[in-house]
Amino acid sequence: MFKKILIANRGEIAVRIARTCRSMGVHTVAVFSDADARADHRRAADESVHLPGIAPTDTYLNVEAILGAARDTGAEAIHPGYGFLSENADFAEAVAGAGLAWIGPPAAATRAVGDKIKARQLARDAGVPVVPGLFEPTEDVAEVIAFGREHGYPLAVKAAGGGGGRGLKVVHAEAEAAEAFASARREAQAYFGSSEVYVERYFTAPKHLEVQVLAPAPGQALWLGVRDCSLQRRHQKLVEETPPPLHTDRLAEMGEAAVALANACGYVNAGTVELLVDSDGSFYFLEVNARLQVEHTVTEEITGIDLVECQLKIAAGDPLGLTQEQILSGIKGHSIECRINAEDPAAGFMPTPGKLTTYVEPEGPGVRVDSGYSQGGEVPAAYDSLIAKLIVHGADREDARRKMVRALEAYRIEGVRTTIPAHVLLLEDPDFVAGTHTTRTVEDGPVLAELAEVTADPVLIVDGHPVHLWNPGMARSAYAAVGASGGDATAPMQGTMLKVLVAKGDTVAAGQVLAILEAMKMETVISAPHDGVVQEVTVSPGDTVAAGQVLVVIE
Repeated sequence: MFKKILIANRGEIAVRIARTCRSMGVHTVAVFSDADARADHRRAADESVHLPGIAPTDTYLNVEAILGAARDTGAEAIHPGYGFLSENADFAEAVAGAGLAWIGPPAAATRAVGDKIKARQLARDAGVPVVPGLFEPTEDVAEVIAFGREHGYPLAVKAAGGGGGRGLKVVHAEAEAAEAFASARREAQAYFGSSEVYVERYFTAPKHLEVQVLAPAPGQALWLGVRDCSLQRRHQKLVEETPPPLHTDRLAEMGEAAVALANACGYVNAGTVELLVDSDGSFYFLEVNARLQVEHTVTEEITGIDLVECQLKIAAGDPLGLTQEQILSGIKGHSIECRINAEDPAAGFMPTPGKLTTYVEPEGPGVRVDSGYSQGGEVPAAYDSLIAKLIVHGADREDARRKMVRALEAYRIEGVRTTIPAHVLLLEDPDFVAGTHTTRTVEDGPVLAELAEVTADPVLIVDGHPVHLWNPGMARSAYAAVGASGGDATAPMQGTMLKVLVAKGDTVAAGQVLAILEAMKMETVISAPHDGVVQEVTVSPGDTVAAGQVLVVIE
Protein backbone atom coordinates (compact mmCIF):
# COMPACT_ATOMS: atom_id res chain seq x y z
CA MET A 1 0.00 0.00 0.00
CA PHE A 2 1.07 3.57 -0.65
CA LYS A 3 2.55 5.63 2.16
CA LYS A 4 1.55 9.00 0.71
CA ILE A 5 -0.86 10.12 -2.02
CA LEU A 6 -1.82 13.48 -3.48
CA ILE A 7 -5.52 14.29 -3.90
CA ALA A 8 -5.91 16.36 -7.08
CA ASN A 9 -9.30 17.80 -6.22
CA ARG A 10 -11.22 19.96 -3.76
CA GLY A 11 -14.47 20.08 -1.79
CA GLU A 12 -16.33 17.13 -0.38
CA ILE A 13 -14.68 14.47 -2.53
CA ALA A 14 -11.21 15.52 -1.40
CA VAL A 15 -12.37 15.39 2.22
CA ARG A 16 -13.98 12.00 1.65
CA ILE A 17 -10.81 10.53 0.08
CA ALA A 18 -8.66 11.92 2.90
CA ARG A 19 -10.97 10.28 5.46
CA THR A 20 -10.48 6.80 4.02
CA CYS A 21 -6.74 7.35 3.61
CA ARG A 22 -6.46 8.28 7.29
CA SER A 23 -8.24 5.07 8.31
CA MET A 24 -5.80 3.11 6.11
CA GLY A 25 -2.74 4.87 7.51
CA VAL A 26 -2.02 6.61 4.19
CA HIS A 27 -0.57 10.14 4.41
CA THR A 28 -2.41 12.68 2.20
CA VAL A 29 -1.43 15.84 0.36
CA ALA A 30 -4.10 18.38 -0.62
CA VAL A 31 -3.85 21.09 -3.25
CA PHE A 32 -5.72 24.37 -2.92
CA SER A 33 -6.35 27.53 -4.91
CA ASP A 34 -6.49 31.11 -3.65
CA ALA A 35 -10.26 30.76 -3.29
CA ASP A 36 -9.81 27.62 -1.17
CA ALA A 37 -7.12 28.89 1.19
CA ARG A 38 -9.38 28.20 4.20
CA ALA A 39 -11.28 25.27 2.70
CA ASP A 40 -12.10 22.15 4.67
CA HIS A 41 -10.36 19.81 2.25
CA ARG A 42 -7.06 21.53 3.00
CA ARG A 43 -7.50 20.89 6.73
CA ALA A 44 -8.62 17.30 6.14
CA ALA A 45 -5.27 16.37 4.60
CA ASP A 46 -1.98 15.87 6.41
CA GLU A 47 -0.27 18.57 4.35
CA SER A 48 -1.20 20.90 1.51
CA VAL A 49 0.30 22.71 -1.46
CA HIS A 50 -0.87 26.09 -2.76
CA LEU A 51 -1.78 26.36 -6.46
CA PRO A 52 -1.72 30.14 -7.13
CA GLY A 53 -4.79 31.55 -8.81
CA ILE A 54 -8.53 30.89 -8.82
CA ALA A 55 -9.49 29.79 -12.34
CA PRO A 56 -9.50 25.98 -12.74
CA THR A 57 -7.04 26.23 -15.64
CA ASP A 58 -4.53 27.85 -13.29
CA THR A 59 -5.18 25.52 -10.37
CA TYR A 60 -7.06 22.21 -10.35
CA LEU A 61 -6.60 21.69 -14.10
CA ASN A 62 -2.93 22.73 -14.07
CA VAL A 63 -1.15 19.44 -14.81
CA GLU A 64 2.38 20.73 -14.31
CA ALA A 65 1.53 22.38 -11.00
CA ILE A 66 -0.15 19.24 -9.67
CA LEU A 67 2.69 16.97 -10.77
CA GLY A 68 5.14 19.43 -9.21
CA ALA A 69 3.21 19.32 -5.94
CA ALA A 70 3.33 15.51 -5.96
CA ARG A 71 7.04 15.51 -6.72
CA ASP A 72 7.91 18.11 -4.08
CA THR A 73 5.97 16.35 -1.33
CA GLY A 74 7.14 12.84 -2.14
CA ALA A 75 3.70 11.48 -3.01
CA GLU A 76 3.66 8.03 -4.59
CA ALA A 77 0.25 8.23 -6.27
CA ILE A 78 -2.46 10.66 -7.35
CA HIS A 79 -6.18 10.28 -6.76
CA PRO A 80 -8.15 12.63 -9.06
CA GLY A 81 -11.57 12.34 -7.39
CA TYR A 82 -14.26 13.26 -9.93
CA GLY A 83 -14.50 16.20 -12.30
CA PHE A 84 -11.44 18.29 -13.16
CA LEU A 85 -8.71 15.89 -14.43
CA SER A 86 -10.34 12.63 -13.37
CA GLU A 87 -11.21 11.46 -16.90
CA ASN A 88 -8.25 13.05 -18.65
CA ALA A 89 -6.26 10.24 -20.26
CA ASP A 90 -3.35 12.57 -21.03
CA PHE A 91 -3.09 13.42 -17.34
CA ALA A 92 -3.18 9.74 -16.39
CA GLU A 93 -0.27 9.15 -18.77
CA ALA A 94 1.59 12.17 -17.39
CA VAL A 95 1.19 10.79 -13.86
CA ALA A 96 2.63 7.45 -14.94
CA GLY A 97 5.38 9.24 -16.85
CA ALA A 98 6.36 11.04 -13.66
CA GLY A 99 6.85 7.69 -11.94
CA LEU A 100 3.63 7.93 -9.92
CA ALA A 101 0.70 5.54 -9.60
CA TRP A 102 -2.64 6.62 -11.09
CA ILE A 103 -5.64 5.77 -8.90
CA GLY A 104 -8.05 5.27 -11.74
CA PRO A 105 -8.54 3.36 -15.00
CA PRO A 106 -5.77 2.95 -17.61
CA ALA A 107 -5.47 5.80 -20.08
CA ALA A 108 -6.36 3.47 -22.96
CA ALA A 109 -9.64 2.44 -21.30
CA THR A 110 -10.46 6.07 -20.48
CA ARG A 111 -9.96 7.03 -24.12
CA ALA A 112 -12.03 4.08 -25.30
CA VAL A 113 -15.07 5.12 -23.28
CA GLY A 114 -14.44 8.88 -23.08
CA ASP A 115 -15.31 9.49 -26.70
CA LYS A 116 -19.05 8.87 -26.72
CA ILE A 117 -19.11 7.75 -30.35
CA LYS A 118 -16.35 5.19 -29.80
CA ALA A 119 -18.04 4.08 -26.57
CA ARG A 120 -21.27 3.47 -28.47
CA GLN A 121 -19.37 1.36 -30.98
CA LEU A 122 -17.66 -0.54 -28.16
CA ALA A 123 -20.96 -1.23 -26.40
CA ARG A 124 -22.58 -2.39 -29.62
CA ASP A 125 -19.70 -4.77 -30.33
CA ALA A 126 -19.86 -6.10 -26.75
CA GLY A 127 -23.55 -6.95 -27.21
CA VAL A 128 -24.84 -4.19 -24.94
CA PRO A 129 -28.07 -2.50 -26.14
CA VAL A 130 -27.33 1.02 -27.41
CA VAL A 131 -29.65 4.03 -27.81
CA PRO A 132 -30.66 4.13 -31.52
CA GLY A 133 -28.56 6.72 -33.30
CA LEU A 134 -25.49 7.36 -35.43
CA PHE A 135 -22.13 5.72 -34.84
CA GLU A 136 -20.06 8.37 -36.63
CA PRO A 137 -19.57 12.11 -36.00
CA THR A 138 -22.28 14.37 -37.41
CA GLU A 139 -20.55 16.85 -39.69
CA ASP A 140 -23.49 18.91 -40.95
CA VAL A 141 -26.93 19.96 -39.78
CA ALA A 142 -28.33 18.19 -42.84
CA GLU A 143 -27.48 14.87 -41.13
CA VAL A 144 -29.47 15.94 -38.08
CA ILE A 145 -32.45 16.78 -40.26
CA ALA A 146 -32.16 13.51 -42.19
CA PHE A 147 -32.06 11.51 -38.94
CA GLY A 148 -35.14 13.34 -37.68
CA ARG A 149 -37.06 12.67 -40.87
CA GLU A 150 -36.21 8.98 -40.71
CA HIS A 151 -36.57 8.30 -36.99
CA GLY A 152 -38.84 11.12 -35.81
CA TYR A 153 -38.53 13.66 -33.04
CA PRO A 154 -37.39 14.43 -30.42
CA LEU A 155 -33.73 13.66 -31.01
CA ALA A 156 -30.55 14.68 -29.23
CA VAL A 157 -27.41 16.31 -30.60
CA LYS A 158 -24.62 15.35 -28.20
CA ALA A 159 -20.97 16.20 -27.75
CA ALA A 160 -18.74 13.24 -28.59
CA GLY A 161 -16.48 14.11 -25.67
CA GLY A 162 -19.33 15.17 -23.41
CA GLY A 163 -21.13 14.17 -20.29
CA GLY A 164 -23.23 15.61 -17.49
CA GLY A 165 -25.60 17.28 -19.95
CA ARG A 166 -22.92 19.57 -21.39
CA GLY A 167 -22.94 19.76 -25.14
CA LEU A 168 -26.38 18.12 -25.28
CA LYS A 169 -29.21 19.80 -27.15
CA VAL A 170 -32.69 18.37 -27.63
CA VAL A 171 -34.40 18.94 -30.97
CA HIS A 172 -38.20 18.73 -30.94
CA ALA A 173 -38.81 19.79 -34.53
CA GLU A 174 -36.89 20.30 -37.76
CA ALA A 175 -36.97 24.09 -37.33
CA GLU A 176 -34.84 23.74 -34.18
CA ALA A 177 -32.12 21.62 -35.78
CA ALA A 178 -29.77 24.35 -37.00
CA GLU A 179 -29.62 26.25 -33.71
CA ALA A 180 -29.31 23.06 -31.65
CA PHE A 181 -26.52 21.73 -33.86
CA ALA A 182 -24.57 25.00 -33.63
CA SER A 183 -25.12 25.28 -29.87
CA ALA A 184 -24.06 21.69 -29.18
CA ARG A 185 -20.88 22.15 -31.22
CA ARG A 186 -20.11 25.41 -29.43
CA GLU A 187 -20.54 23.87 -25.99
CA ALA A 188 -18.60 20.77 -27.02
CA GLN A 189 -15.65 22.91 -28.07
CA ALA A 190 -15.84 25.06 -24.94
CA TYR A 191 -16.08 22.18 -22.45
CA PHE A 192 -14.21 19.34 -24.13
CA GLY A 193 -11.85 20.93 -26.65
CA SER A 194 -13.55 19.24 -29.61
CA SER A 195 -16.62 20.32 -31.55
CA GLU A 196 -17.47 16.76 -32.62
CA VAL A 197 -21.13 15.83 -32.05
CA TYR A 198 -23.43 12.96 -32.97
CA VAL A 199 -27.17 12.30 -33.12
CA GLU A 200 -29.29 9.76 -31.31
CA ARG A 201 -32.88 9.17 -30.29
CA TYR A 202 -34.03 11.22 -27.30
CA PHE A 203 -36.16 9.48 -24.70
CA THR A 204 -38.61 12.05 -23.38
CA ALA A 205 -39.14 10.58 -19.91
CA PRO A 206 -36.91 7.56 -19.20
CA LYS A 207 -35.43 6.20 -16.04
CA HIS A 208 -31.72 6.90 -15.63
CA LEU A 209 -30.07 3.89 -14.02
CA GLU A 210 -26.39 3.13 -13.58
CA VAL A 211 -24.25 0.17 -12.65
CA GLN A 212 -21.28 0.52 -10.30
CA VAL A 213 -18.37 -1.56 -11.57
CA LEU A 214 -15.07 -2.40 -9.90
CA ALA A 215 -12.31 -4.14 -11.82
CA PRO A 216 -9.20 -5.33 -9.94
CA ALA A 217 -7.56 -6.26 -13.27
CA PRO A 218 -8.42 -6.34 -16.99
CA GLY A 219 -11.16 -8.85 -17.71
CA GLN A 220 -12.10 -9.22 -14.03
CA ALA A 221 -14.85 -6.60 -13.63
CA LEU A 222 -17.42 -6.96 -10.86
CA TRP A 223 -20.71 -5.12 -10.44
CA LEU A 224 -21.92 -3.74 -7.12
CA GLY A 225 -25.60 -3.10 -7.71
CA VAL A 226 -27.63 -0.59 -9.72
CA ARG A 227 -28.55 3.00 -8.79
CA ASP A 228 -31.55 5.08 -9.87
CA CYS A 229 -30.44 8.65 -10.68
CA SER A 230 -33.56 9.86 -12.46
CA LEU A 231 -34.27 13.01 -10.43
CA GLN A 232 -32.28 15.61 -12.37
CA ARG A 233 -32.21 19.25 -13.39
CA ARG A 234 -30.30 20.43 -16.47
CA HIS A 235 -29.34 16.77 -17.04
CA GLN A 236 -27.46 16.77 -13.73
CA LYS A 237 -28.48 14.61 -10.80
CA LEU A 238 -30.18 15.79 -7.62
CA VAL A 239 -31.16 12.53 -5.90
CA GLU A 240 -29.76 9.02 -6.23
CA GLU A 241 -30.84 5.76 -4.65
CA THR A 242 -30.12 2.06 -4.64
CA PRO A 243 -31.60 -0.43 -5.29
CA PRO A 244 -33.88 1.08 -7.97
CA PRO A 245 -37.60 1.02 -7.10
CA LEU A 246 -38.63 -0.36 -10.52
CA HIS A 247 -37.34 -2.83 -13.12
CA THR A 248 -35.79 -5.01 -10.43
CA ASP A 249 -36.22 -8.07 -12.64
CA ARG A 250 -33.68 -6.62 -15.10
CA LEU A 251 -30.94 -5.64 -12.63
CA ALA A 252 -28.81 -8.76 -13.07
CA GLU A 253 -29.01 -8.34 -16.84
CA MET A 254 -27.91 -4.72 -16.51
CA GLY A 255 -25.04 -5.70 -14.24
CA GLU A 256 -23.84 -8.40 -16.62
CA ALA A 257 -24.00 -5.97 -19.55
CA ALA A 258 -21.91 -3.44 -17.62
CA VAL A 259 -19.33 -6.10 -16.81
CA ALA A 260 -19.17 -7.17 -20.46
CA LEU A 261 -18.54 -3.59 -21.55
CA ALA A 262 -15.89 -2.99 -18.85
CA ASN A 263 -14.06 -6.17 -19.79
CA ALA A 264 -14.24 -5.33 -23.49
CA CYS A 265 -12.21 -2.15 -23.00
CA GLY A 266 -9.74 -3.52 -20.46
CA TYR A 267 -11.19 -1.45 -17.65
CA VAL A 268 -9.46 -1.40 -14.25
CA ASN A 269 -10.45 0.35 -10.98
CA ALA A 270 -13.85 1.92 -10.22
CA GLY A 271 -16.26 3.15 -12.88
CA THR A 272 -19.93 3.53 -13.74
CA VAL A 273 -21.91 2.32 -16.74
CA GLU A 274 -24.94 4.57 -17.24
CA LEU A 275 -28.18 3.37 -18.84
CA LEU A 276 -31.47 4.80 -20.04
CA VAL A 277 -34.48 2.62 -19.27
CA ASP A 278 -37.77 2.88 -21.15
CA SER A 279 -41.15 2.38 -19.50
CA ASP A 280 -41.25 -1.27 -20.57
CA GLY A 281 -37.94 -2.01 -18.84
CA SER A 282 -35.86 -2.02 -22.02
CA PHE A 283 -32.44 -0.57 -21.22
CA TYR A 284 -29.84 1.11 -23.43
CA PHE A 285 -26.22 2.07 -22.93
CA LEU A 286 -25.74 5.79 -22.38
CA GLU A 287 -22.12 6.38 -21.35
CA VAL A 288 -19.29 5.31 -19.05
CA ASN A 289 -17.95 7.51 -16.28
CA ALA A 290 -14.34 6.41 -16.01
CA ARG A 291 -13.87 7.51 -12.40
CA LEU A 292 -15.38 7.41 -8.96
CA GLN A 293 -18.96 8.66 -9.24
CA VAL A 294 -20.45 11.36 -7.02
CA GLU A 295 -23.15 8.96 -5.87
CA HIS A 296 -20.82 6.09 -5.00
CA THR A 297 -21.88 6.64 -1.39
CA VAL A 298 -25.24 4.88 -1.68
CA THR A 299 -23.54 1.78 -3.08
CA GLU A 300 -21.14 1.84 -0.13
CA GLU A 301 -24.07 2.02 2.28
CA ILE A 302 -25.88 -1.07 1.00
CA THR A 303 -22.78 -3.19 0.30
CA GLY A 304 -20.59 -2.16 3.25
CA ILE A 305 -17.69 -1.76 0.81
CA ASP A 306 -15.47 1.34 0.91
CA LEU A 307 -14.95 2.09 -2.78
CA VAL A 308 -12.10 4.53 -2.19
CA GLU A 309 -10.26 1.87 -0.19
CA CYS A 310 -10.82 -0.53 -3.11
CA GLN A 311 -9.46 2.06 -5.53
CA LEU A 312 -6.26 2.45 -3.53
CA LYS A 313 -5.81 -1.31 -3.19
CA ILE A 314 -6.25 -1.88 -6.92
CA ALA A 315 -3.80 0.89 -7.83
CA ALA A 316 -1.27 -0.48 -5.33
CA GLY A 317 -1.67 -4.02 -6.63
CA ASP A 318 -3.16 -5.34 -3.38
CA PRO A 319 -5.92 -8.00 -3.50
CA LEU A 320 -9.53 -6.99 -2.87
CA GLY A 321 -10.70 -10.33 -1.54
CA LEU A 322 -14.13 -9.86 -3.13
CA THR A 323 -16.18 -12.17 -5.33
CA GLN A 324 -19.30 -11.38 -7.31
CA GLU A 325 -21.37 -13.73 -5.15
CA GLN A 326 -20.11 -12.14 -1.93
CA ILE A 327 -20.93 -8.64 -3.17
CA LEU A 328 -24.50 -9.40 -4.22
CA SER A 329 -25.31 -11.54 -1.19
CA GLY A 330 -24.03 -8.79 1.10
CA ILE A 331 -26.42 -6.08 -0.15
CA LYS A 332 -28.68 -4.91 2.67
CA GLY A 333 -31.43 -2.31 2.88
CA HIS A 334 -31.91 0.84 0.84
CA SER A 335 -29.89 4.04 0.54
CA ILE A 336 -30.73 7.51 -0.79
CA GLU A 337 -28.42 10.47 -1.45
CA CYS A 338 -29.40 14.13 -1.89
CA ARG A 339 -26.86 16.52 -3.39
CA ILE A 340 -26.99 19.70 -1.32
CA ASN A 341 -26.07 22.47 -3.75
CA ALA A 342 -25.72 26.23 -3.37
CA GLU A 343 -28.52 26.87 -5.82
CA ASP A 344 -31.93 28.56 -5.68
CA PRO A 345 -34.47 25.97 -6.88
CA ALA A 346 -37.20 28.62 -6.98
CA ALA A 347 -35.13 30.46 -9.58
CA GLY A 348 -34.60 27.45 -11.82
CA PHE A 349 -31.66 26.18 -9.71
CA MET A 350 -29.59 29.29 -10.29
CA PRO A 351 -26.20 29.02 -8.50
CA THR A 352 -25.95 31.09 -5.31
CA PRO A 353 -22.31 31.22 -4.23
CA GLY A 354 -21.52 32.90 -0.93
CA LYS A 355 -20.62 32.49 2.73
CA LEU A 356 -22.27 29.85 4.93
CA THR A 357 -23.20 31.97 7.94
CA THR A 358 -24.93 29.00 9.58
CA TYR A 359 -24.11 25.37 8.89
CA VAL A 360 -25.47 22.53 11.05
CA GLU A 361 -25.54 18.98 9.74
CA PRO A 362 -28.21 16.42 10.68
CA GLU A 363 -27.23 13.42 12.77
CA GLY A 364 -28.63 10.09 13.84
CA PRO A 365 -28.53 6.36 13.03
CA GLY A 366 -28.26 5.71 9.32
CA VAL A 367 -27.44 9.34 8.48
CA ARG A 368 -24.16 10.23 6.75
CA VAL A 369 -22.94 13.61 5.50
CA ASP A 370 -20.02 13.96 3.08
CA SER A 371 -19.31 17.68 3.20
CA GLY A 372 -16.74 20.03 1.75
CA TYR A 373 -17.70 22.98 3.95
CA SER A 374 -18.38 24.03 7.52
CA GLN A 375 -19.82 27.12 9.17
CA GLY A 376 -18.13 30.28 7.91
CA GLY A 377 -16.92 28.61 4.74
CA GLU A 378 -17.22 30.31 1.38
CA VAL A 379 -18.78 28.55 -1.63
CA PRO A 380 -16.81 30.10 -4.53
CA ALA A 381 -18.47 31.02 -7.80
CA ALA A 382 -15.46 29.65 -9.68
CA TYR A 383 -16.25 25.98 -9.00
CA ASP A 384 -19.08 23.48 -8.64
CA SER A 385 -22.03 24.48 -6.45
CA LEU A 386 -22.01 21.24 -4.42
CA ILE A 387 -21.85 21.90 -0.67
CA ALA A 388 -22.36 18.39 0.65
CA LYS A 389 -23.99 15.02 0.07
CA LEU A 390 -26.61 13.84 2.54
CA ILE A 391 -26.90 10.06 2.59
CA VAL A 392 -29.25 7.82 4.54
CA HIS A 393 -29.49 4.04 4.91
CA GLY A 394 -32.77 2.37 5.85
CA ALA A 395 -34.20 -1.09 6.23
CA ASP A 396 -36.22 -0.59 3.05
CA ARG A 397 -37.03 2.21 0.59
CA GLU A 398 -39.83 3.77 2.60
CA ASP A 399 -37.74 3.72 5.77
CA ALA A 400 -34.89 5.42 3.89
CA ARG A 401 -37.23 7.97 2.31
CA ARG A 402 -38.74 8.99 5.64
CA LYS A 403 -35.31 9.14 7.23
CA MET A 404 -34.11 11.40 4.43
CA VAL A 405 -37.03 13.81 4.83
CA ARG A 406 -36.32 14.09 8.56
CA ALA A 407 -32.63 14.67 7.92
CA LEU A 408 -33.34 17.34 5.30
CA GLU A 409 -35.64 19.16 7.69
CA ALA A 410 -32.91 19.09 10.35
CA TYR A 411 -30.20 20.39 7.99
CA ARG A 412 -29.59 24.11 8.68
CA ILE A 413 -27.76 26.20 6.11
CA GLU A 414 -27.97 29.98 6.02
CA GLY A 415 -26.13 32.59 3.96
CA VAL A 416 -26.86 30.98 0.60
CA ARG A 417 -29.97 29.44 -0.86
CA THR A 418 -29.75 25.67 -1.26
CA THR A 419 -31.55 22.81 -2.96
CA ILE A 420 -32.91 21.51 0.38
CA PRO A 421 -36.47 22.88 -0.15
CA ALA A 422 -36.60 21.14 -3.52
CA HIS A 423 -35.33 17.90 -2.02
CA VAL A 424 -38.06 17.87 0.63
CA LEU A 425 -40.78 18.40 -1.96
CA LEU A 426 -39.27 15.86 -4.36
CA LEU A 427 -38.96 13.18 -1.68
CA GLU A 428 -42.67 13.64 -0.90
CA ASP A 429 -43.80 13.87 -4.53
CA PRO A 430 -46.27 11.03 -5.30
CA ASP A 431 -44.22 9.92 -8.32
CA PHE A 432 -41.10 9.54 -6.21
CA VAL A 433 -42.98 7.80 -3.42
CA ALA A 434 -44.29 5.33 -6.00
CA GLY A 435 -40.88 5.04 -7.65
CA THR A 436 -42.32 6.06 -11.04
CA HIS A 437 -40.32 9.31 -11.28
CA THR A 438 -38.30 9.92 -14.45
CA THR A 439 -35.67 12.31 -15.76
CA ARG A 440 -38.45 14.82 -16.48
CA THR A 441 -40.08 14.78 -13.03
CA VAL A 442 -38.20 17.82 -11.73
CA GLU A 443 -38.60 20.11 -14.71
CA ASP A 444 -42.08 18.99 -15.86
CA GLY A 445 -43.64 18.23 -12.49
CA PRO A 446 -45.25 20.54 -9.93
CA VAL A 447 -42.25 20.96 -7.63
CA LEU A 448 -40.74 24.06 -9.24
CA ALA A 449 -44.12 25.78 -9.32
CA GLU A 450 -44.65 24.92 -5.64
CA LEU A 451 -41.25 26.32 -4.78
CA ALA A 452 -42.07 29.57 -6.56
CA GLU A 453 -45.12 29.88 -4.32
CA VAL A 454 -43.60 28.87 -0.99
CA THR A 455 -40.24 30.62 -1.35
CA ALA A 456 -40.83 34.22 -0.38
CA ASP A 457 -39.09 36.98 -2.29
CA PRO A 458 -36.27 35.00 -3.96
CA VAL A 459 -33.16 37.09 -4.56
CA LEU A 460 -29.72 36.79 -6.06
CA ILE A 461 -26.86 38.76 -4.58
CA VAL A 462 -25.17 40.57 -7.45
CA ASP A 463 -22.09 42.61 -6.63
CA GLY A 464 -23.25 42.96 -3.03
CA HIS A 465 -26.78 44.10 -3.86
CA PRO A 466 -30.01 42.04 -3.69
CA VAL A 467 -31.80 41.65 -7.02
CA HIS A 468 -35.38 40.36 -6.97
CA LEU A 469 -36.35 37.64 -9.40
CA TRP A 470 -39.90 38.39 -10.44
CA ASN A 471 -40.20 35.31 -12.63
CA PRO A 472 -38.49 32.64 -10.53
CA GLY A 473 -39.76 29.68 -12.54
CA MET A 474 -37.82 30.76 -15.64
CA ALA A 475 -34.13 30.43 -14.94
CA ARG A 476 -32.80 31.90 -18.16
CA SER A 477 -35.23 34.84 -17.97
CA ALA A 478 -34.04 35.44 -14.44
CA TYR A 479 -30.45 35.46 -15.62
CA ALA A 480 -31.29 37.96 -18.31
CA ALA A 481 -33.09 40.15 -15.78
CA VAL A 482 -30.28 40.22 -13.25
CA GLY A 483 -27.80 40.63 -16.08
CA ALA A 484 -29.24 43.99 -17.04
CA SER A 485 -28.32 47.21 -15.29
CA GLY A 486 -29.87 50.27 -16.89
CA GLY A 487 -28.91 50.17 -20.55
CA ASP A 488 -26.06 47.71 -20.09
CA ALA A 489 -25.90 43.92 -19.99
CA THR A 490 -23.91 42.72 -16.98
CA ALA A 491 -22.72 39.40 -15.57
CA PRO A 492 -25.08 37.97 -12.91
CA MET A 493 -22.16 36.16 -11.27
CA GLN A 494 -18.46 35.45 -11.64
CA GLY A 495 -17.71 33.18 -14.57
CA THR A 496 -15.95 32.61 -17.87
CA MET A 497 -17.17 33.95 -21.21
CA LEU A 498 -17.89 31.10 -23.60
CA LYS A 499 -19.22 33.10 -26.53
CA VAL A 500 -19.78 36.73 -27.54
CA LEU A 501 -22.39 36.99 -30.27
CA VAL A 502 -22.49 40.74 -30.99
CA ALA A 503 -20.06 43.48 -31.97
CA LYS A 504 -19.90 47.25 -31.74
CA GLY A 505 -22.46 48.84 -34.06
CA ASP A 506 -24.85 45.88 -34.11
CA THR A 507 -28.55 46.61 -33.75
CA VAL A 508 -30.15 44.33 -31.16
CA ALA A 509 -33.69 43.63 -29.98
CA ALA A 510 -34.86 43.14 -26.41
CA GLY A 511 -34.27 39.55 -25.36
CA GLN A 512 -31.70 38.86 -28.08
CA VAL A 513 -28.80 36.68 -26.92
CA LEU A 514 -25.67 38.80 -26.57
CA ALA A 515 -23.24 36.42 -24.91
CA ILE A 516 -22.96 33.10 -23.08
CA LEU A 517 -21.34 32.85 -19.67
CA GLU A 518 -20.21 29.67 -17.93
CA ALA A 519 -20.40 29.74 -14.14
CA MET A 520 -20.45 26.90 -11.62
CA LYS A 521 -20.71 24.34 -14.46
CA MET A 522 -23.77 26.04 -15.92
CA GLU A 523 -24.23 27.87 -19.21
CA THR A 524 -25.93 31.24 -18.68
CA VAL A 525 -27.48 33.27 -21.49
CA ILE A 526 -26.95 37.04 -21.30
CA SER A 527 -29.76 38.82 -23.18
CA ALA A 528 -30.35 42.39 -24.31
CA PRO A 529 -32.46 44.33 -21.77
CA HIS A 530 -34.03 46.46 -24.52
CA ASP A 531 -33.83 47.41 -28.18
CA GLY A 532 -30.79 49.46 -29.16
CA VAL A 533 -27.38 49.68 -30.74
CA VAL A 534 -24.26 48.09 -29.25
CA GLN A 535 -21.86 50.86 -28.24
CA GLU A 536 -19.16 48.67 -26.70
CA VAL A 537 -18.33 45.02 -26.03
CA THR A 538 -15.98 44.82 -23.06
CA VAL A 539 -15.19 41.08 -23.06
CA SER A 540 -13.92 38.30 -25.30
CA PRO A 541 -14.37 34.52 -25.19
CA GLY A 542 -12.22 33.03 -22.45
CA ASP A 543 -12.27 36.13 -20.24
CA THR A 544 -13.04 35.73 -16.54
CA VAL A 545 -15.66 38.24 -15.43
CA ALA A 546 -16.89 39.40 -12.02
CA ALA A 547 -20.48 39.58 -10.79
CA GLY A 548 -22.02 42.85 -11.94
CA GLN A 549 -19.31 43.53 -14.54
CA VAL A 550 -20.59 45.31 -17.67
CA LEU A 551 -20.32 43.01 -20.69
CA VAL A 552 -22.16 44.92 -23.42
CA VAL A 553 -23.11 48.62 -23.50
CA ILE A 554 -26.35 49.28 -25.38
CA GLU A 555 -27.98 52.63 -26.19
